[in-house]
Order: sequence, then structure tokens, then C-alpha cells
Amino acid sequence: MGGDIVLWMLGLLVVFIVLGVHIGVALAVTSALGVWLILGSFEAAVSILGNTAYEAVRKDVFAVIPLFVLMGDIISRSGAAGDLYRICDRTLKRLPGRLAIATISGNTVFAAVTGVSIASAAAFSRIAYPEMMKVGYRQSFALGAVAGSACLGMLIPPSVLLIVWAILTEMSVGALFIAGIIPGIVLALLFVGYVVIAAIRAPDIAPPFQDDLVKLTPEELRSELVGGLGILGLIMLVIGGIWTGFFTPTEAAGFGALGALVIGLIKGMRLPDVVEAIIQAGRTTAPIMFLLITAQMYSRLLAIGGAVNFIQGMFLDVGLEPWQIIGLMILIWIVLGMLIDSVSIILLTVPIFAPIAMVLGLDPVAFAIFGILIIEAGLLTPPFGLLVYTVRGSVPDETATLGKIFAGSFPYFLLILLAGMLVLWFPWLATILPELML
Repeated sequence: MGGDIVLWMLGLLVVFIVLGVHIGVALAVTSALGVWLILGSFEAAVSILGNTAYEAVRKDVFAVIPLFVLMGDIISRSGAAGDLYRICDRTLKRLPGRLAIATISGNTVFAAVTGVSIASAAAFSRIAYPEMMKVGYRQSFALGAVAGSACLGMLIPPSVLLIVWAILTEMSVGALFIAGIIPGIVLALLFVGYVVIAAIRAPDIAPPFQDDLVKLTPEELRSELVGGLGILGLIMLVIGGIWTGFFTPTEAAGFGALGALVIGLIKGMRLPDVVEAIIQAGRTTAPIMFLLITAQMYSRLLAIGGAVNFIQGMFLDVGLEPWQIIGLMILIWIVLGMLIDSVSIILLTVPIFAPIAMVLGLDPVAFAIFGILIIEAGLLTPPFGLLVYTVRGSVPDETATLGKIFAGSFPYFLLILLAGMLVLWFPWLATILPELML
């Protein structure tokens, strides 16, 4: 009976989402209604869900999200992203499509201090896109490089998606952070390989140029060194601290935010800038925290109703092969990626998919990285495509249409799916570092 009620609640949840109800409100309403119907007592349902929400917000791991978001926002506002981009550009000047590769390289490093892809997309839309257009890059190619490479922010630690996945599955945040490093580098190399091949085959999309005569003033050189080396220092502090066991993820987030503040002040940020960064971090974090609380309520509904075993039975009793079940998960993730944001996708599907993956014999860490990659691809899919809309709203060019951004980012969408399949086929890509270091 409980499984049937949960299925009805899942159907109601889908209806709410289609009608445009906020995902957090939809999760809360369906969870409360479902637990009430299963227990037959409104007071018991309210008590259980209230305790669930209370226990959720008491977890210290929840502090990781606002601190990492604050760290990324301060770094973004300080101008360090621009310094990093220019350093990457000069370092890679002999490669075909060097500005696009500098964008990818900059996003790879910048992702290690942001935690969210939106920050990377917004920053490099303003920094890298004008530079690529100035030297004659094809517009869709330039837009695709910005939108596609911004996806790295959701995989390379610290990643909000990895934190959310860890909270829902009660896995180690540190283990998932370390697990995302090699797949993140592999994905960045796939992006670079695509750019180099595309630039060689069609030089007109990324024409070469020479700017060796450009000389930096001592002030410009100092600013770039502070920004570039500051970001690298933050990465060593945060990831290195977690890697060596010197910091817990929560402690690393706190020291990371403090380090970002120091860099921001050196780069010239003033009190109003810092206050605005704190306010913006709160605006970014509050909806995520609300979603996480309602997701804990949703997980409690699934547990009380025995939904996981019920749905597992539905999958396994129809005689589907493991690869078919994985294919169905991929399809669901991609379709949801066309409609809602990545955090909501994780909240809706992971409490159901993660136990099924364990029954299929998949490593939970590798499955987490695989899932993040597939969900990450949804950031580039029409009609929602959160990163596409972020780039469109950030680039200073009215001719940069959504269609051009979707077209330019499609190869990156395919490469993200390929990276996900590589992690599925070769799980050691995700598991080797956590096994060695933690």
C-alpha cells in the first residue's frame, strides 16, 4: 500500500513541476501528503517531517555550501578570474584555438574555487568572449567554448552538486571531492582536444593571431600574479587540506572563504564589495538549503513507504538488463535537464537511483561522478539549459542568440556524455584517488 501511495505522490510531484510550482514547495507538499496518507494521522506526519527538517539543518556539512559559494563569489568579484584567463592565454599561445583553450583551462582552474558553474559562465562570458570575437573567432564557436567549459564547475571540487549528492546519500563529501578530480581533468582534456581538432580542420573558426608585442606594466603584472597565484594557493589550501586530512570539508570551506577574502582585499575590494558578495552568496545558497530540507522530507516519504524496494522490484521484475536500466536513468536525467535545474534533478532522482545502482553492483563513488556528469550535460540542453541562459544574459553582445549558444555548446554536451560513459566503463577513474588518499 505504501509503495502505491508513493507512486501517486511521485505522479503528483511531476504534475506540480509541469505546472511550474517551485520544486521545493512541490517536494514539501507531496511529502507531507504522502506521509499523512501512509500513517493515517496528520499529527504524526507533521511530527515526523518536522523532526526530519530539524535534523537536516543541524548537520554541519550544510555549512559547506554557503562557505564555498561565498569563496567563489569573492574570487569572481575580485577580478582574479580575468588574471587567470590572461595567464592561461599567454601560456598556451602556440596552440590552435588558443583563446578557446585558455577559456577551458581558466574554467578548469576557476572551477576549483567556485563550486557552481553559473559563476564560471558569468565571469568568462564577460572576459573571454569579447577577446575571442576581437580576433575573429566564429561566434557560435566562441559562445560554445564559454558555455561548455563552464560545466566543469559542477564536477571539479568544490562542487555544490557533489555536496548535495553526498548529503542525500550520506557519503563522504571529501571522498566525492577527491573522486571528481581525475574525471574533471579528463573532461577538460576532451574539451581541449575538440578545440584543437576543430581549429586545425577549420582555421576560420579560430584564426591564429600574434600579440607578442604586448607588454605588461609592473602594476598589471603584479595584479595578474596576485590573482593567478592566489587562486592556485586557494586550491592547494582547500583541496590539499582535504586530501591530506588536515581539514574536514567544512573546515576547508571556512579557510577557503577567509583566503578568498584576503585575495579580494589585496586585489582592491572594499567593504561594499565584500558585503555585496556576502549578500549574493546568501541569495544563491538560500534556495539550495530550502531544497535540501524538503529533499530530506521527500527521502523520508520514500523510506516510510518502502518506495525504493518497490521501485527496484518494478525495474528488476520486468527483466531489464543492467545496461538498459542505466540507459533509462540517463534518459530520465537528460529529459529532466531540459526542464529543471541540476540540484532539483539530484533531489528528485538520487534517493531512488542510488540504491538501484548498488543493487546492480556499481561502485557508489563512481556512480556519483557518472551521475553528476550526465546531469551536468543537462545544463546545456534546450529549452531550459541554465548555463546557456546564463551566458546569454552575461555576454555584452545582442547578436549572441540562444540558438547560437546551443549550437556551439552541442559538441561539449556530447563530450560530457562520453566522459560519463568512461567513468561508468572505467570506475577506477573516480575511485583511485579516494582509495589512495582517504
